[in-house]
Amino acid sequence: MNYKIITEASVDMPTEFAKENDITILPIEVNFGGELYPEGMPSDQFYKKLKTTGIIPKTSQPNQYKFETAYSEYVNKPDWFVITVVISSDLAGTIAQAKNAVDNLKMKNVYICDSRVTTFAEGALIVELVKYIKAHKSAPTQQIIDFLEALKSRVRLVAVVGDLKYLKLGGRLNTASYLAASVLNIKPIINLDGGKVNNVAKKRGEKAANEYLVECANKRDPNFPIYFGHSANPSLITKFLDEEADKLGVDKNNSRIYEIGCVVGTHAGPDCYGLVYFER
Repeated sequence: MNYKIITEASVDMPTEFAKENDITILPIEVNFGGELYPEGMPSDQFYKKLKTTGIIPKTSQPNQYKFETAYSEYVNKPDWFVITVVISSDLAGTIAQAKNAVDNLKMKNVYICDSRVTTFAEGALIVELVKYIKAHKSAPTQQIIDFLEALKSRVRLVAVVGDLKYLKLGGRLNTASYLAASVLNIKPIINLDGGKVNNVAKKRGEKAANEYLVECANKRDPNFPIYFGHSANPSLITKFLDEEADKLGVDKNNSRIYEIGCVVGTHAGPDCYGLVYFER
């Protein structure tokens, strides 16, 4: 069986990996105060505009037509099976658009996975899925699906929010909390669990925040790598790895580092960093 993976641009993964494995990533429109970017924006351009304008942009999920277009050449072909991985249904309604496309095409050879995550956690899930498919080429399709569903229940993302201004501008942090946290050097820590973004801790200073990340990551299944991510500031991850690689048991010079793109960057802003692991 040949497998085609289709996802959407809330996912963050290396462009090279997507190209090498023929992964289709449907674009997500970005709206900067009425200035539309239908195909999304490159990360460097996006974060520069975010910093210079102070505008909190909006994003739009891929519509049914985009999914139908992506599916069209694979509809009910006996030697092809399409796996679609989308952002958590608690964060966006993308999954409904994919399902509507499948229903309209009367497509049977497809599976739609609600990843329950986004950004580079969704990317890590797809990377591990591709690895599994390559290692189990003769496996029944249901085995591939079962692997994906089991793995998504174990993927964890935890991250430090670096610049509180964007949480404030986005209405997720009131002025009093913003000022207090800024003065006290409080680092809010978020995770993706239960399909939602959760505020899980507040640590005073970078050292304490990093220790919390390490504590979380040490719950991981060692059979899977740790994935690292940042929003427009790779030095944050470089520094983190310089200080914490030994505690994590990873090679700092051979770690998977992803950039958080414009979809999640809209809410997190620049200078956010964190990691993804698969829980035991």
